[in-house]
Amino acid sequence: MQMALIGVVFALIIAIGLAVVRTFKVPVFNQLAMLFISFFRGTPLLVQLFLLYYGLPRVFPILIHMDAFTASVIGLTLHFAAYKAETIRAAIMAVDKSQMEAALSTGMTTSQAMRRIVLPQAARIATPSLMNYFIDMIKSTSLAFTLGVTEIMAKTQMEASSSFYFFESYLAVALIYWAVVMVFTQMQVHLERYLNRAY
Repeated sequence: MQMALIGVVFALIIAIGLAVVRTFKVPVFNQLAMLFISFFRGTPLLVQLFLLYYGLPRVFPILIHMDAFTASVIGLTLHFAAYKAETIRAAIMAVDKSQMEAALSTGMTTSQAMRRIVLPQAARIATPSLMNYFIDMIKSTSLAFTLGVTEIMAKTQMEASSSFYFFESYLAVALIYWAVVMVFTQMQVHLERYLNRAY
């Protein structure tokens, strides 16, 4: 949960920045954003985690002291930021252009119009997909054990190896993940109702 919660906050911040850059097609930054999104959407998360933890320290020795937990959080953040960026961009594009025009006509700057008018409406549209990505991120934290992070999946593997109760151990961890996901699914339902109350 700690990895997922830290990851979702930073992924959302990066995704909003990428989505705005892509929406306004900012020169140079737009091309860099497209490259970032293409790479992190086009390669498996497990490969990205191994590249971050085992590969980058070979190229940049300053990263040699990065621990497995930090590498996992960074990997999850960057991976899901790429997906969320496209979701947020699509949500921004779904907001009627007249909303921006009306905001600019009242004397707002483009950044004020985005912050006060467009993004709040886009948030309502993007919420279901963003929550689904958060749920997927929670499940993807199970890959952190491949880097040596002793999270729930690693604990389960150690327990199963020592007791030989493989079915029981993995069933237990599956039920825990399922229960956590069900809680956040219910939170998603309530959040969607709250955001749609004006509609």
